[in-house]
Amino acid sequence: MIRIRLLISFIFISNVLLAQNETDIIQFDKTLNQFYNVRDFCISKDGDEAFFTLQSPDQKISQLAYITKENNEWSKPELLPFCDSHMYLEPFLSFNENRLFFVSDRPIRNATDTKKNFDIWFVDRKNKNDEWSEPKNIGKPVNSELDEFYPSVSKNNNIYFTMISSNGLGKDDLYFCKWENDKYSNPVLLSENINSAGYEFNAFISEKEDFILFSRYNEKDGQGSGDLYISKKDTNGNWTKATNLGAPINTKYMEYCPFYDEKNQVLYFTSKRNNSTPRKFNDISDFKKYLSESNNGLSKIYKTPLKIE
Repeated sequence: MIRIRLLISFIFISNVLLAQNETDIIQFDKTLNQFYNVRDFCISKDGDEAFFTLQSPDQKISQLAYITKENNEWSKPELLPFCDSHMYLEPFLSFNENRLFFVSDRPIRNATDTKKNFDIWFVDRKNKNDEWSEPKNIGKPVNSELDEFYPSVSKNNNIYFTMISSNGLGKDDLYFCKWENDKYSNPVLLSENINSAGYEFNAFISEKEDFILFSRYNEKDGQGSGDLYISKKDTNGNWTKATNLGAPINTKYMEYCPFYDEKNQVLYFTSKRNNSTPRKFNDISDFKKYLSESNNGLSKIYKTPLKIE
């Protein structure tokens, strides 16, 4: 009975995706077209505050930015105030939205220290109108001497993230740390239904931890490059075998960094999809507009309706 229920659930997801058209997948907002590479997106529950990563073409410069919505229009992007010469990426809002997790290679103590490996950090605020605190390293056992990436936190504060470790199953693997007695337990490697000998990364965990979205790279059942996958928990609390979200969400180009708005059932993700084609241009302005606004192969944020049950 459990297997039948899970099968029906995954068939439902597949049918929704098959019913989708490429036109259902659109860029998040034109205000971000001014940047070369935009990735790692999260949005507040009321949809009036969004955070994302801006990167240089070679990805050696990486900063966190945010926008707010007023009168149904997004504001001009601004850098988060704590960003400095170090790398900042992969923002994620806590359930109460007063803590912002992110990843950085900034030193632990002060700006004059030697640059550290990538760790998970956070900043706090009292409310949306309050300023963010100074960055705080989440510390051990979540962070280690290895690189930790892409934090995602459930309603009960359990944290999921990517780690590159020789003790894992593959190149990049997904782990989680349980929050209990006001502290995190040691990292636990997710099962072989999620992790493999290849690359698993950029996991988004649902509020109730009943499903997880993540990226895999160059898998046999993929569309090509990086693809988005989903796994759900069965009635025993075990992760089921991950399923490729399929086309048109996945393409032969790179799809990664998923974020799911559970309230509005909208999937946000990063993609390097490219459908730009040669044509005649009226002038330089027409040329620049077309290249910046089209799906041009650069890293951009996309969104699409997606019902997950």
